Amino acid sequence: MIYIHIPFCKQKCSYCNFHFSTSLNFKDDMLSAMKKEIFLRKDELQNKNLQSLYFGGGTPSILSPDEINSLIDEVLKYFSFSSDIEITLEANPDDLDKNFLRELSKSPVNRLSIGTQSFFDEDLKLMNRAHNASEAESSIKRAQDFGFENLSIDLIYGSPTSNMEIWKENLQKTITLEVPHISSYALTVEPKTALENWISKGKISSPKEEEQNKEFYYLSDFLKDNGFQHYEVSNFAKPDFYSRHNSSYWKYKEYLGIGPSAHSYNGFDVRSWNVANNQQYIKKLNSNVLAKEEEVLSQEEQFNEMIMIGLRTIWGVDLESLNNKFSDRILEHFQREIKPKINDEVLVIENNHLKIPEKHWFMADGIASDLFIV
Repeated sequence: MIYIHIPFCKQKCSYCNFHFSTSLNFKDDMLSAMKKEIFLRKDELQNKNLQSLYFGGGTPSILSPDEINSLIDEVLKYFSFSSDIEITLEANPDDLDKNFLRELSKSPVNRLSIGTQSFFDEDLKLMNRAHNASEAESSIKRAQDFGFENLSIDLIYGSPTSNMEIWKENLQKTITLEVPHISSYALTVEPKTALENWISKGKISSPKEEEQNKEFYYLSDFLKDNGFQHYEVSNFAKPDFYSRHNSSYWKYKEYLGIGPSAHSYNGFDVRSWNVANNQQYIKKLNSNVLAKEEEVLSQEEQFNEMIMIGLRTIWGVDLESLNNKFSDRILEHFQREIKPKINDEVLVIENNHLKIPEKHWFMADGIASDLFIV
C-alpha cells in the first residue's frame, strides 16, 4: 500500500501537532517533488499490485480533483491497482462543495475520511476547525448524494466544551447520517500546540480522563448496539467497511510513505521517514536525492511494536508469529510479564492470540507498554 502525505492546511487546529504548512506558495513544487519521489522509490515495495492508496495530511482536499488525479496517474505508471482497491482521501467538510465532489466522483477515489470532529459549533471553535456544525452535517449528505457510500468520519470526545449529553447527540447524528465507519479519539493535549498554551494559561480547563473514559465506553456500547464492530481501540465499522489501509498497518504489512514527514516500513525490520520540512524535501527531490532517513529495528524494537499495535485490535498478537520471530531471551521476558496480567484478566489468550478484553481497551496503551523491553 502507499500513503501520500499532503502537507498543507487552511489553518492550524488547536490540538494538532502533525506536519503541515498554511502557505500554498510552493504547492506546485511540492506536487512535482512527490512525483519524483514516487519514481525514485518505485522498486521499494515487494508487491506492485496495490490494495490501498491513501491521501492523508494535512488536508488532502485542499488540492483540486485534477491535482489528486495527477498523483494517482503517477502511481499508476509504476504500480497496478487491485480490482477492489481502496483509494481514500482525507477531507475537511468545508472543502466538500458540489463542484469538488462532482469532479472527485469521476476520479478513482472511492472512500472519503471526513474530519468532522463534532457536530457542535462550540467544540469546533475550541478546536479551531475551518468548518461549522452545519457544514459538518451537510458535507456528509452531499458526499453520499455524489455516490460516496464508503465514508469514515473522525469524532473527538472528552473536550472541555463537551459533556456526555453532547457526546450522545454527536453519536446519534452519525447513526442518522448512516456513516459506516467512525474513527474516534480522546482530545489529547500535545506539546507546542495552541491547546496546551490555553490550558497552561488557564483559559480553558484540561480534558478530564474520567470523563473521557466514560465517553469512550458509551461510544463503544452505543455503536455496537447499532451494528458496528469495534475492531481497533479508536475504530468502528459496519461489516465490510473496515479501513483496509489502517488494517494493513495493524497487521505489519509493508507500506510506502510519500511526501514530507511520511513514514515507510518494509514489513520486516526497516523503517524510514522523510524530512518534516517542505523546503528541504523539495530541494532534495529536485536534486534527485531522497529526503529520508532510515533505521534497522532491533529485535527489542520489533517486539515492542508488535505488542503495541496488536493489543489495540480485535485480532490481538499472534503468538505463533511471536514465537517464530523472537529469541528465547525475548520470549522469556514476554512470558514473565504477561503471567500476572493474565491472572488479573487484563490479558487473555484466545485461539493462540493474546488480547486485551474490550472492557480494558481505554487503557490499552498502558497495558501494552508494561510488556515492553526497555
